[in-house]
Amino acid sequence: MKITIISVGKLKEKYLKQAIEEYSKRLSKYCKLEIIEVPDEKAPETMSQIEEEQVKRKEGEKILRYLKPQSYAIALAIDGKELSSEALAETVADLGIKGHSHLSFIIGGSLGISSKVLEKMDMKLSFSKMTFPHQLMRVILLEQIYRSFRINSGEPYHK
Repeated sequence: MKITIISVGKLKEKYLKQAIEEYSKRLSKYCKLEIIEVPDEKAPETMSQIEEEQVKRKEGEKILRYLKPQSYAIALAIDGKELSSEALAETVADLGIKGHSHLSFIIGGSLGISSKVLEKMDMKLSFSKMTFPHQLMRVILLEQIYRSFRINSGEPYHK
């Protein structure tokens, strides 16, 4: 299986880069992983609704350039479906059985994901009603994907 993560913004913090490297290494046993960073747009602290939509639209256009039509696209969105780790593992396995050998996970920027991108998604996934920094979300997502493969392989994992 191939997993692609398309994420807005560049990782700056060393500890996050190290965590990404660690989970990438662990995942290499189970899948081919590709992480694509698209540049975020400059977003001042105070913006009008129209300016926010413009930022999301521009970031969304960059995301869509990398989204392959044959991949099953999953957006991380606060209003998406919440799953347990076991249910996510089951979903990943199910998608593989149904012939989806390429999953793409989309992580938006600090303002979220544009409606144009969300319209093209096969699924919206929420990790919580809480808001997380999008850089940290990359680590959390990789950990859960790794956990999914461990669960599906019958290997031990922390509950």
